[in-house]
Amino acid sequence: MTDWIHIRRTPKAVIQGLALLIVLPFATLAGFGRLSSAFQGFGQLFSLVPGLLGDYIRVAFCVLTLRECSLHSRISFGTFFARSSAVVGSGVYIGSYCVLGDCDIGERTQIAYHVQILSGRRQHQREVDGRILGAEEETFGKVIIGKDRWIGAAAVVMADIGAGTTIGAGAVVTRAIASNTVAVGNPARPR
Repeated sequence: MTDWIHIRRTPKAVIQGLALLIVLPFATLAGFGRLSSAFQGFGQLFSLVPGLLGDYIRVAFCVLTLRECSLHSRISFGTFFARSSAVVGSGVYIGSYCVLGDCDIGERTQIAYHVQILSGRRQHQREVDGRILGAEEETFGKVIIGKDRWIGAAAVVMADIGAGTTIGAGAVVTRAIASNTVAVGNPARPR
């Protein structure tokens, strides 16, 4: 039995290795995540690679450029990270067309399609002339998403989510949600 498992894992490891080699020059040009414009540009480019090959390429790019990313995760078509400070745990699935900011995504978390995880909740204040204060400093908060969570389609997450929590489709998380909770609505509230 263990020989069969080893044989099945070998092609996947080869594809993962090839994906890492393909994205290595791009990750180098992006300063392994330190050059923000290049990181975002290449991340958006790789988000458009279709099929299973694209999933491997996106994960490989994230492994080389994010603060931390498990090679044993899946990132679907149209999805990209806006910040290289993000962390992706092992066994994470991220659906299509997601935009993720500065976040820590715990192990085995499942994220549906069209989800946005913003770089922390921040109040935007304006100067007398209408300019937004603090926009030049790019100060963002990190959103912590505990392990074993489900985030439904088109949810917007701006605050931490505890372990074992389910966020309903279309929910807008503006305040922290406790562990082992189901939260729905705008703003998201425990049921």
